[in-house]
Amino acid sequence: MKYSAEIPNGWKMNLAAIKDPVEAYEAMTNVAKAADEAGYESVWMVDHFHTIPKPSQEVTFEVWMSLAAIARDTKRVRIGQIVTCNGYRNPALLAKMASTLDVLSHGRLNFGIGAGWYEHEYRAYGYPYPDAPERLRMLREALQVIHAMWEQEEAHFEGKYYQIRGAINQPKGVQKPHIPILIGGGGEKVTLKLVAQYGDACNVSGDVETIKHKLAVLKNHCETVGRDYGTIHCTMGAVCSIADTDEEALALLPAHVREQLRDTSLVGSPETIRQRIAALEAAGIHELILDFPNSGTDLTPLYRFAREFIKQ
Repeated sequence: MKYSAEIPNGWKMNLAAIKDPVEAYEAMTNVAKAADEAGYESVWMVDHFHTIPKPSQEVTFEVWMSLAAIARDTKRVRIGQIVTCNGYRNPALLAKMASTLDVLSHGRLNFGIGAGWYEHEYRAYGYPYPDAPERLRMLREALQVIHAMWEQEEAHFEGKYYQIRGAINQPKGVQKPHIPILIGGGGEKVTLKLVAQYGDACNVSGDVETIKHKLAVLKNHCETVGRDYGTIHCTMGAVCSIADTDEEALALLPAHVREQLRDTSLVGSPETIRQRIAALEAAGIHELILDFPNSGTDLTPLYRFAREFIKQ
């Protein structure tokens, strides 16, 4: 099992206690630097513009600009988006941005992408918000565009939603054959089939039984399209709070986080967390992206989890 950390960019109100935006940035990048130092596999940031559970005036940093800075603030840890919203950026430009960031990070980029879902943000920023089937059709075309931009010297693609005609993308990035693509979402008919066709990794969510089911669906799609299921890296996110006892770990969480916990949350004593990790590993998960809810102001749980579970 690999362990990674989510960087607080403010979307979950996780930088709201820090009123100076420069200080908020430093707190955000300090999480990435701590994960780098402590041996985590990668760090990830969401792609959102407005806070949840409701929009507010609290800081929310843009993911691609932030990760470019974090790439230079860290040395070893991989960096990624969990996940980029396809509807917010033209996919040819997005492929160019990713290629650039892969070079800036010396080949440490994970490219995460999904169909998008936060209607309020779409409307607020003036983006059209098609229905879910159309957003998925757009994602399918976008993945083809991105592959073309990374694999062809002069990329061409003629689709319903996107067209590129001789697009040159240099540099193409450091990693070969291309930057690894993680496709987020657990839609069984379309999204997981897109993973089988175009992705190197998936990101699924739910309780343990749901995870097992989603990965079984993904395996079936792989068999259908002739893909080796063993080549897909399976990830999921999990809230993490670690303390000497389960009760102490639970008490460290904000009330709204406690209300959303499930059997895949890593909240409790080291022994409790160890049991939950074993269940997730048995379900087929290879990497856990951990959300430490208070990491912007307290790095203690991040370091303690590393001491308990990450082999240096």
